[in-house]
Amino acid sequence: MQQATETYDERLTAPRSWWVIAVAVGISCALMLLPLGTLPMLGGLIGGTALASVMVSSYGSARVRVVAGSLVAGRARIPLTALGTPEVLDRDEALAWRTHKSDPRAFMLLRSYVPQAVRIPVTDPEDPTPYVYVSTRAPERLAAALTRQPPDALGS
Repeated sequence: MQQATETYDERLTAPRSWWVIAVAVGISCALMLLPLGTLPMLGGLIGGTALASVMVSSYGSARVRVVAGSLVAGRARIPLTALGTPEVLDRDEALAWRTHKSDPRAFMLLRSYVPQAVRIPVTDPEDPTPYVYVSTRAPERLAAALTRQPPDALGS
């Protein structure tokens, strides 16, 4: 008996420049509190950097996985049986689907710092969501994983 294993796993981490910005926010907080003394300045540096780092970390913690016959994108878990054929989007096409081509009913796990994406139509007639848009650094690998459904996925 073969267990279902993950066929795709990606974390959409924030770019390094965002961490530099988090430190800059901490320095800005320290400068704002400098007239109040050394301790408030240090508190502003530590508190501002910590708060900005938590925000960058939480935004950059989104995961995209294909496991056990499902697409897991952020907090959403969608069975592969409810999805159509994935479409790999290059930089320009992904931008178009994020802006003027987008549908407000679509489920979108997008990160502006990831230029490529995959768009997957939702084929379930009961679901009003027309498609799923997922930012990814490896769109071809994700599309391949979405089309390779494990044999035991239909039974689970």
